[in-house]
Formats: sequence, C-alpha cells, structure tokens
Amino acid sequence: MILGVRENDTCEVICVHERVVQEVRDRMLAADEVERLAAVFKVMGDPARIRIIEALFLHELCVCDLAAVLGMTQSAVSHQLRVLRDQRLVKYRKEGKMVFYALDDTHIINLFREGLAHVRHD
Repeated sequence: MILGVRENDTCEVICVHERVVQEVRDRMLAADEVERLAAVFKVMGDPARIRIIEALFLHELCVCDLAAVLGMTQSAVSHQLRVLRDQRLVKYRKEGKMVFYALDDTHIINLFREGLAHVRHD
C-alpha cells in the first residue's frame, strides 16, 4: 500500500471507452447547474445549519423556538436562516408578529432524509 491507497484500486492499463465517455459527457450537468448544486451542498456542509434543517425536518418553528431548541442566540439562528433561505432550503411565513420557518419543499426533506440514511448505513 502506498500512501493509504490500495494497490488494485485503479486500472492497470489505459483504455478509454470513447462511446461511454461521450455518452456520459452528453448527459452531464451544465456548468451553472453544477455551481448551484455545489452551493447547496456547501451550505448544507455546516453543522449549525444541519441542526437547523434537522429541527425544521421535525417541525415548523419560529426563530425564538429554534434558538431555544439549538441553544443558539436568535442572532446566530437568524444569520444561518438567511444563508439557508438564500439557497431556497428554507421558507418562512409571517403570522402576526411571528415568523415561522419550515423546509422549503419535499426535495430538501428528501435530501436530508437520504443523507441521514447514508450516514446511518453500516
């Protein structure tokens, strides 16, 4: 083993399958989609934001409730919610003087659910 790499985990000969390579290239995402998707994953790569997403996965909450649940200041929660809102991961609704947050749509719910299943998989 060299630098933590197993010896047989790469091709032993160079052989490019041109048809398959072209088919994959033709089906790959456009550059702007790659950038937007990377931005979503980057935003979700923060533990505080994952905790907010988890809390909102369980229940719609106002900023005060989120701060209490997570043991964070309202200011810190508001900052993280702004980042999540900018990527359309969360949405909010006003009810009188209260602002309630929820996950934006089923795509985000599924993304969280699938990510959680992946880390829990043995």
